[in-house]
Amino acid sequence: MGERVIVRQDRNFITQVRASDPHEPESEELQHVDHIHQLTPYGMLMTSLGSCTAIVLHTYAQYHDIDLVQVAIELEYERVFAEDCADCEEIDEYEEHIKQEVSVSGDLTDRDRHRLDAISRHCSIHKILTHGLEVDSHMAEE
Repeated sequence: MGERVIVRQDRNFITQVRASDPHEPESEELQHVDHIHQLTPYGMLMTSLGSCTAIVLHTYAQYHDIDLVQVAIELEYERVFAEDCADCEEIDEYEEHIKQEVSVSGDLTDRDRHRLDAISRHCSIHKILTHGLEVDSHMAEE
């Protein structure tokens, strides 16, 4: 099992994050995250995606009078090195995959749930991850 993060957010945008211990990948237990330093870069990325998605959902729900009480987003990152690079010398590209499961609660109709499902993909982090982002990186001059 890879790293896991659960982001919970209520209608007042109060957010709680729980994450797996990346040093114990077989553990099912998730720990409360008090500070970003408790997360790996992958945990930070998943927390960003989950938090952004929750904010988009709550903002949309408030604007459209949808009775959304809470959003819980479970994210999992797992990459199998052997499948990415069998017998390779250098690694230039990985196949990365994040699974995201969105749960919503409130007095919601089927139509509300359908609209929220569609809008959940409008988070800017989701768009960056699914459509790509070019990064130009270089070392600064002394």
